Amino acid sequence: MGYVGILALILALFGVVVVVFFERSVTAQQDKLLMQQAKAETEIFLSGDDKYGGIKAKTPSDIAVVAVPPDGDIAAGALSLGDSSSSLGLPYEELVRSAALEKKPNQGTVDGGPDGAVRVISAPLNDETGEVMAVVQAAQSRAVVLETVWRLVAVLVAAGLAALALSAAGGMYMSQSAMRPAREAFARQRDFVADASHELKTPLALVKINAEELRRNPSTPDNREIVDDQLSEINRMDALLSDLLLLARLDSGRLEVEEKPFDLSVAAGEAAERFLKRAAAEGIRLEISLPGELPVRGDAARTGQILAALLDNAVRHTPEGGTVTVSGLARDGVAEASVSDTGPGVPPEHLPRILERFYRAEEARTRRGGGTGLGLAIARDLARAQRGDLTAANNPGSGPGAVFALTLPASA
Repeated sequence: MGYVGILALILALFGVVVVVFFERSVTAQQDKLLMQQAKAETEIFLSGDDKYGGIKAKTPSDIAVVAVPPDGDIAAGALSLGDSSSSLGLPYEELVRSAALEKKPNQGTVDGGPDGAVRVISAPLNDETGEVMAVVQAAQSRAVVLETVWRLVAVLVAAGLAALALSAAGGMYMSQSAMRPAREAFARQRDFVADASHELKTPLALVKINAEELRRNPSTPDNREIVDDQLSEINRMDALLSDLLLLARLDSGRLEVEEKPFDLSVAAGEAAERFLKRAAAEGIRLEISLPGELPVRGDAARTGQILAALLDNAVRHTPEGGTVTVSGLARDGVAEASVSDTGPGVPPEHLPRILERFYRAEEARTRRGGGTGLGLAIARDLARAQRGDLTAANNPGSGPGAVFALTLPASA
């Protein structure tokens, strides 16, 4: 059963409860009106000369009233009530006798009325000695109540159908909206699997070719170069597999992350120093602008891994002659270390998702500079594992480039 079916069942049950409650409420109102009419007839009976009398029901919604002896043994014709339709079958002797015997009013529905069910109130009238000298009986057709109830049912059915239609339409829209992120995530994972397979297949193919060359010509002087190439490709595969393993451990929550005080300035400075030689070799100026101290709580080793990923990304996307800057500051209970570059920046349409796992701004087979597209996503997850965060933005100034800011909780 779909959610629309469940909603229909709930609405049906709710409708039944409302109708039952409403029917009882309207019946109580009918009894109240009948009792009021009976009391009014009692006053007429006491102040008049006739021993017994009655009021005819001229329309289906009118109330018929009669005052009869305690035994109810009097014909309707003797009361000038007219035919049975105008008298609504009054008097009902059994109810009259019951009220006289118990000396208290009673009410009930009589199914044997002339035109269907009739609601009847019987109220005893006592003399000065407390004896019942007459019983006033008032009646009204149940058709009045049933007509009102059926009107409510019609309104509830119409409202229920409209609610189901709206719910079905809203449910389809919401389900499609809810499924869109799942479909996008699945598509990213599918692309990632294809990219990871490509990344693994390329070095494996090179290792295989080099191994076959070694087997054909084991004494070739170029063997050392071939072995070096093999080791390079094996290292590349090892790095990719390490990234995949780290992602799996982050997903399962099994990655151990320390929460100890350390100096973010020191961690950022050490990470930058490891990239000085590489940056210089690629004609990139690496500037370090850090305060003397940025005390934080977290995992110093994992933070170094985050900063290394940010620096690697900045160096890869900064052209020769450009600048990569590592800076830091403290604000609002957190410490921040940022890595900015003078590269092309991130296209605005990719910026909101550049840190998502399995997402890359470039296609895997056309990008330049290497990388698996996992470094920034891993960096963000490692930051969040330390109760911090990683954000990406383009340079706020007029120049090109991107800024990646790592924030961690400040240490007291």
